[in-house]
Amino acid sequence: MPEYKIQYFNVKALAEPLRFLLSYKNIPFDDVRIQKEDWPAIKDTMPMGQMPILEIDGKRAHQSVAMARYLAKQVGLVGSNDWEDLEIDMAVDTINDFRNKIGAVQYEADEEVQKKKRTTLDNEIIPFYLEKLEALAKGGHFALGKLTWADLYFVGILDYLNYMAKKDLTENYPNLNKVKETVLALEGIKAWVAKRPQTDL
Repeated sequence: MPEYKIQYFNVKALAEPLRFLLSYKNIPFDDVRIQKEDWPAIKDTMPMGQMPILEIDGKRAHQSVAMARYLAKQVGLVGSNDWEDLEIDMAVDTINDFRNKIGAVQYEADEEVQKKKRTTLDNEIIPFYLEKLEALAKGGHFALGKLTWADLYFVGILDYLNYMAKKDLTENYPNLNKVKETVLALEGIKAWVAKRPQTDL
């Protein structure tokens, strides 16, 4: 079995889908958490100066979605043909579009501008995306009517989305809640969640 190492800050955020995917099949991995004060010293050693980083037998990969897609293939949570993979990718890319829209507000430096943007986010953007995602998650899965890495990806970054949105995004959306409950009930993921460091995002 390959040796896996995930490097990221001491948060869930973009690395949690990777941790979920490995935990789903109880695949051991080295969970390396970089302290923020240590980051400037090692930033230039990272591909693109970013994390998370996934190491597989010493080979380093970056780009969180690409890494998640790779791990999904290793643990059997992909489609059985190109069209099925496209359906999963569409769901994941939509989730990431949503993340980017929320992030653009969360990380807006100008307080007045952020306040205006957050009003639009709360009143227009979040309801739009949640309604679309709720419809997509009919039956409690985002694609193919069964568990795929799109489900694990969504639940993996959900705490981060909630943190940035400053609300429980799935509270009034039964299909999205079912996705969350299904993923968190998986034995490997349940065990990971029980032992992982407690962080807000």
